[in-house]
Amino acid sequence: MSEVRVVLVDDHAMFRAGVRSELGTRVTVVAEAGDPASAVTAIRETVPDVVLLDVHMPDGGGLAVIEAVGADLPGTRFLALSVSDAAEDVIALIRAGARGYVTKTISADDLADAITRVADGDVVFSPRLAGFVLDAFRDTPVTPSVDTDLDQLTPREREVLRLLARGYAYKEIAAELFISIKTVETHASNVLRKLQLSSRHQLTRWAADRRML
Repeated sequence: MSEVRVVLVDDHAMFRAGVRSELGTRVTVVAEAGDPASAVTAIRETVPDVVLLDVHMPDGGGLAVIEAVGADLPGTRFLALSVSDAAEDVIALIRAGARGYVTKTISADDLADAITRVADGDVVFSPRLAGFVLDAFRDTPVTPSVDTDLDQLTPREREVLRLLARGYAYKEIAAELFISIKTVETHASNVLRKLQLSSRHQLTRWAADRRML
């Protein structure tokens, strides 16, 4: 896709300046805001691809911003960037409509990649945070249905699928499932082939559509 347009929302001006500098030309920051009210105005005026959003700010924080404009601008996606990795913060933002949640320890390269992926329609979490979301929605009632695509996969392939979609690297999946990296690669290849997908990004979107994250 074309260069991603971003609105940067954080109540610390020095932090905003640092993020903007670190991201460089990898995305285009079209506006900044230091509080929810200013953020809502900036988002409505610029209609960005992605809003990079701090969670804890005065006057309702990031949650207030999403609730104010999220429903009106379905093409704008929200990526939370916070010092907090508390489960309640992660879950609240995702329930409100954020497409991802990363902490401020993330590298500039990974942040630029996360912004691009969210703009493309993926969901993005660090592995630890993805676990919170999975646990939160695990008990959400769903109507049983037949999914012939999913039924093609073996139980182990489904496990690998879920971990891949949640952002785990092959090495992390191997450690999580007590199998070799080579075995993970084989399962991942089988999953992509059976589902007729060509990339992890497509796989993540496929899993998100089926509420597997």
